[in-house]
Amino acid sequence: MPRAALTRTGTPLDDLAWQAVATRDPSARGRFVIGVVTTAIYCAPGCPARLPGRANIRRFEDWRAAEAAGFRACLRCRPKAEAADLTGAAVVRDAVAAIEAAEAPPTLEALATRAGYSPFHFLRLFKAQTGLTPRAYAEAVRARRLAEAVAEGAGVAEAAFAAGYGSLRGAYAAAGGITPGRARRGGAGETITAAFAESPFGPLLVGATARGVCFLGFAEPREALLADLRRRFPNATIVTDDAALAAHLAAVLAFIDRPRAGLALPLDLQGTAFQKRVWDALRRIPPGETRTYSEVAAALGRPDAVRAVATACARNPVSLAVPCHRVVGKDGGLHGYRWGLPRKRALLEAEAGGGD
Repeated sequence: MPRAALTRTGTPLDDLAWQAVATRDPSARGRFVIGVVTTAIYCAPGCPARLPGRANIRRFEDWRAAEAAGFRACLRCRPKAEAADLTGAAVVRDAVAAIEAAEAPPTLEALATRAGYSPFHFLRLFKAQTGLTPRAYAEAVRARRLAEAVAEGAGVAEAAFAAGYGSLRGAYAAAGGITPGRARRGGAGETITAAFAESPFGPLLVGATARGVCFLGFAEPREALLADLRRRFPNATIVTDDAALAAHLAAVLAFIDRPRAGLALPLDLQGTAFQKRVWDALRRIPPGETRTYSEVAAALGRPDAVRAVATACARNPVSLAVPCHRVVGKDGGLHGYRWGLPRKRALLEAEAGGGD
């Protein structure tokens, strides 16, 4: 298409959009694309290519509008692929919300129909985004509901059927063999000291019993982190004392700053026997290396327990100290990190040498 025709398409950038393009603001990606009339190429706002003159830029709502106007996608920032990734993430978020809201696990066919995909393509998309199948994710949701209900004092049968299990046998299997009495205690008779600090990842909370660190969380508001600790140990006495855990906080902050050095803390890990085996295996993964869920399962002599390994990683109460960020999907992709994939990526890059 001639340049004169291109200049008549799209809209000129307003001051806010131009500022986002000029500063390569990453938060603008996905909100619009820009077409450069001198090259007939469209880009994402944060494209690393040489910045064109403002007069030569036209704004489009999405890649479809840009291509309809005669522009072609940039090969450096790949705005069309990014849009597809964003769309896929939105589809999976909607499916996850549907699973969380359902009383019984939705079928693959029902979720695929809701998303407008074939079951085959929806399954691939869901696994790429979460590292789990929809069925495995739904089972994890049921197991969590069961554990929370028992910890709050519900009877085992009542909690099992409320969580969607058809039998007590299935409920006990999902709980990994935890006895109802142990789950119901929820930290009763224990005192947990909680301490806060500010980290490069945002607020940091460390919780410790007399035996060692039992909780480590970050990147959320302090109230949310403390609520997470209380949910995990609903019957424990929790006291806040930043000074009492100053050494632990300093060790965690040093690890975040230089994760290749490793993180050694006394730990009080409370979980099933299998979960503890998984967490121990994660601690043996050297900084700078990763393992897939299937590799961890094989190392434990349980190659059929990939789903159980993923569940143990998701329930890891002491992230960083037990480095679940070193576990990746079968395709090498980063999936399912409790504290956000950008932080998982930052940790892995720093451990691989990018933090030196």
